[in-house]
Amino acid sequence: MGTLPSAWAEVDAEGRLVIPPELAARLGLEPGAQVRLEVGANDLRLHRPVTHLNKVYIEPTNLCNIACRTCMRNSWEVDEGRMSEATFARVLEGLGALTPPPSVFFGGIGEPLAHPRIIEMVAQVKALGAWTELITNGTLLDERRARGLIAAGLDVLWVSIDGATPESYADVRLGAELPRVLANMARFRQLRPAGHHAKPEMGINFVAMRRNIADLPTVIATGRRLGATRFMVSNVLPYTAELCDEVLYNRTLRDITYLPSAWLPRLSFPKMDLNDDTEEAFLRALRSGANVTFAGNNLGGANDVCTFIEHGSMTVGWNGNVSPCPPLLYDHVSYLHRRQRMSYRHIIGNLAERDLLDLWNDPEYVAYRQRVQTFAFAPCTACGGCDLSEANLEDCLGNEFPVCGGCLWAQAVIQCP
Repeated sequence: MGTLPSAWAEVDAEGRLVIPPELAARLGLEPGAQVRLEVGANDLRLHRPVTHLNKVYIEPTNLCNIACRTCMRNSWEVDEGRMSEATFARVLEGLGALTPPPSVFFGGIGEPLAHPRIIEMVAQVKALGAWTELITNGTLLDERRARGLIAAGLDVLWVSIDGATPESYADVRLGAELPRVLANMARFRQLRPAGHHAKPEMGINFVAMRRNIADLPTVIATGRRLGATRFMVSNVLPYTAELCDEVLYNRTLRDITYLPSAWLPRLSFPKMDLNDDTEEAFLRALRSGANVTFAGNNLGGANDVCTFIEHGSMTVGWNGNVSPCPPLLYDHVSYLHRRQRMSYRHIIGNLAERDLLDLWNDPEYVAYRQRVQTFAFAPCTACGGCDLSEANLEDCLGNEFPVCGGCLWAQAVIQCP
């Protein structure tokens, strides 16, 4: 979603901070809302209230037309299907009850373009005034669907590309052909109205592994030639034992520190050329164990931060099940420190029985979001050594299901658009 320009707040006569109304509305700062604050050396960070619904992930279907070696589908046994008109009508009803409406991301554990009504769904969400994005493997992005998505007013189209050559791409996305996907993207670019800020924007999502990380620079260069303006790289989450050999973050997990950053040595880098003279020194500095900033930006990133909670999001599965995030829609197996880990689904309720806002405001769900925002879970991602870490049922600190201490999204190792 687009960013706002710099805004000014002011302090009134009673010492209260007065925030511009448009910014307060965007962040859900309604009267009585509780806001978590983080105080820095020279700044103050306000977190979005957990009561503010800002983003809805919609899974049109959990069916897919290809098989990817990186997909959760390799470790589940679930019912498959497509979202019905009745379920989507319930979603629209919930979105329309909020002003402004939450942004909408069409994705999940399936291929959205495999839903026969996906263009109509995008158009109906856009008719509410919502910012709308969609992710696809690109194989079904034919001319009809491309024209339809553009006419529907889609804001961002994300395409998943995990290889720079036909061979490396097909090695990850079994049953798909890179030349076809790139041709579909090129046609999409030609069909959309021209302009300095052409819409829909195009983004590329890349899942990084040992087998394909060398392809990343070429994927970015190819994407730029095709008009992509957004790029997101995520690590792979091993859903099979074989993928454990592909991860690029074994040391990263062990190095995740749970000490306050104020206790760590601080290392501040200026902007500089990264070339043969500087790259090795720069990389060694990153591995020094210090709290590193580059041009004022923290390169260490945040630990124990759920981006789904921070973004004020919830997820609606194809069958109307509502979950805090896409990974918790389904029971599935993954691997943490090469040990099998069972993640059990966490379903808040179903839209056939309760409306969207009723589920969002459910007291137990609000309490769960508050608990995740404080993230007082056991450090399973750094430890991962006891039997309790083999499932998300409970942890060694006494937390009960669902526990998030083993979640790699919360450590910024895995990320979603």
